[in-house]
Amino acid sequence: MLLVRNSNQMPSLFDRFFDGEMFDWNNRNFSNTNTTLPSVNIKDNADAFTVEVAAPGFEKGDFKIELNRNLLTVSSEKQVENETKENEVFTKREFSYQSFTRSFTLPQIADGDKIEASYESGILVISIPKREEAKPKPARTIEIN
Repeated sequence: MLLVRNSNQMPSLFDRFFDGEMFDWNNRNFSNTNTTLPSVNIKDNADAFTVEVAAPGFEKGDFKIELNRNLLTVSSEKQVENETKENEVFTKREFSYQSFTRSFTLPQIADGDKIEASYESGILVISIPKREEAKPKPARTIEIN
């Protein structure tokens, strides 16, 4: 008996599940070197934007943050070299090289001159204040003459 798939048949739920965006990691979660890109949270409040980059295992000196016009770029390169003792032989050794670059276009209301960054507990936090003229102002009563 020969089994032939009917070409008029609709794709099954199973087929559609694995074809979806949820499993498309090619462009969003890996860099060109097939290393995982760190996840990012971006918060927006009345006074500032906050960018949180999840990068555990790094040190604050491993990061480079640049602002070129309105493009904020966060990058890092880290190579871990394990020290080998004299007369030590290993059959397998995996090199550890981590690098990533993430870029964000800042809106016109961001004040690029006052950007600050800190790194603690595996999270790089970049605070981008808003320009004073862009911050919401409280309602005022206008007197009628």
